[in-house]
Amino acid sequence: MKIRPLSIEGAWEVTSPQHGDPRGMFMEYYRFDHLAEAVGHPLRLAQANLSVSARGVVRGVHFADVPPGQAKYVSCVSGAVLDVIVDLRVGSPTFGRWEGVRLDDVDRRAVYLSEGLGHGFCALSESATLSYFCSATYNPTGEHTVHPLDPDLGIEWPADAPQLSVRDAAAPSLAEAVAGGLLPSYDAVREFTASLDNG
Repeated sequence: MKIRPLSIEGAWEVTSPQHGDPRGMFMEYYRFDHLAEAVGHPLRLAQANLSVSARGVVRGVHFADVPPGQAKYVSCVSGAVLDVIVDLRVGSPTFGRWEGVRLDDVDRRAVYLSEGLGHGFCALSESATLSYFCSATYNPTGEHTVHPLDPDLGIEWPADAPQLSVRDAAAPSLAEAVAGGLLPSYDAVREFTASLDNG
């Protein structure tokens, strides 16, 4: 298993070897020990989600209050998506920057994003199923979204006419989220993740 950091601190790409023969394929697509070694602490599995989307659907950019935040381990079990990580931590050296990773059912890569980062994706195939393990259960009062089409973010979504949920379409811009005090601070996130490293 190869785990490499992305350009945004707190985000990693995971590539696992696939073992195939005429019967099919086998792989370890999640190893808590390998991930913990790279990240500094194990991912506490509190909830697992499946999301099925049609081509051109854009979901996100979603994030959670820190603490407790919500770290995610994301893979595409069917189809293909452009998975996007956005640094929403106020005060971070890469604040407002995004990075995209293609996740699909061929290379079967995964991404891990730590607490405080924003997450979104765009379905590239006719249907795409995303699986993600989460470090915290869903908390409707502590989870938020930033508008995925905000020009200040400048995310290059690979869809001519992105399809958004009502919630995402009504989301504040990055500037509005900053002004409203919705975003986590870089220092608070670092302090929280450091407590996980020591715990």
